[in-house]
This record gives sequence, C-alpha cells and structure tokens, in this order.
Amino acid sequence: MTFSLPEPLAAELLKSVSPRNRSRYVAEALMAKLQMQDEELARACDLPNQNQDILLIEREFDAISSDIAEPWNNAPAR
Repeated sequence: MTFSLPEPLAAELLKSVSPRNRSRYVAEALMAKLQMQDEELARACDLPNQNQDILLIEREFDAISSDIAEPWNNAPAR
C-alpha cells in the first residue's frame, strides 16, 4: 500500500520513528484509530438503547407477528 502524508506529518514521522519501525508504528496507530472509532460507535448506540421511549417503541415492534394473515397468492388481480 502507498499512502500520502502531509509534509509536516511525514517530516515528524521521519524525525521521531526509526526507519525499521515505521511500518509497525503506522500499523499500530491505524489500529488504535480504528478501535477508537468502533468504541465511539458502540457508545453512540448505547445512548438510544437507554431511552425509555425508544425501548417502548422497540417492544411494540417486537410484538408484531411476522406471520402473514392473508397470503397474497390468492389476492384478486388489479
């Protein structure tokens, strides 16, 4: 893979991380960022799941039967 970095960021990477460790450093930084995004998404989902109004609506939808009361294959043609 090839990536482009802004010049100041590239210069800081070259200055701060030895050549032998750069790939590992970037991989670890990328993994940390992706994990942080996953955690933020999970937290964002937790908030609505604690809302009593939303929980009530979910219970109402869960109570709806998935069985079809009248099959469409015998419905009159339009």
